[in-house]
Amino acid sequence: MSGKYGIIGWPLGHTMSPTLHNWGFEQLGLDGQYNAYPLEPEKLAAFMEQVRTEPIKGMSVTIPHKQTVMPHLDRITDRAKAVGAVNTLYWDGDMLCGENTDVIGVIAPLKKLTTMPESAMVLGAGGAARAAVAGFLELGIKDVSITNRTLSKAEELANDFGIRCVAWEERMNEAPGLICNTTPLGMSGDMASLTPWDADRFPAGCIAYDIVYNPLDTRFLREATDAGCVTISGLEMFLHQGLAQFRLWTGRDMDEDGARKLLLKALAS
Repeated sequence: MSGKYGIIGWPLGHTMSPTLHNWGFEQLGLDGQYNAYPLEPEKLAAFMEQVRTEPIKGMSVTIPHKQTVMPHLDRITDRAKAVGAVNTLYWDGDMLCGENTDVIGVIAPLKKLTTMPESAMVLGAGGAARAAVAGFLELGIKDVSITNRTLSKAEELANDFGIRCVAWEERMNEAPGLICNTTPLGMSGDMASLTPWDADRFPAGCIAYDIVYNPLDTRFLREATDAGCVTISGLEMFLHQGLAQFRLWTGRDMDEDGARKLLLKALAS
């Protein structure tokens, strides 16, 4: 197996995807090369022709192309249709297909729990929130709710998935078994000191899941740990969505533990 792979986005900025996938190719002795392709929105159509003609064997897709890439594909999975976004392109014969492995990434660490929570609240209403809601519903969590500073965005997402919408000001009056932060609050930079949840308002025994993975130990997760919660870092979502992409492209599995150590080392540096 040989071929080109990569990630498209604009602006692309720093991404750990090349580190992860190129390591996977090397570890498994596969002749693949994964590159970053910063791609302005107006150049997407021309690039998609390039994907078909070269052909490029597989692509990761990030903002702002996750929705706009969909009309350029031959087939879209039911999971990606449910989310309304594609983050992975792969070939099935001569069909160029779209999948959303963000959903797989979200639910993978939850599948390891001994007991699944009965309720979940998603904080935020962007693309990651849609993947989280789709994933929690796929897991069979009965009561899934959404909250966002801009109420109309939360209402739109709630209507799309048939779930409850909670006003941002009322969010901590609820007692969900799982709280998932998909907002940028806590992310490295200007928002690193922020959190979407008060330290003294975590429900007893809840799971705190942060999609942010840089820093690995966000204020949200630190305060959840101090409150006695089980915590899941955003690195797990990133890792598992990447493992799922690699499997789609190659039919092979990366070493999960080795890949996790690789990403932890990359974050530390």
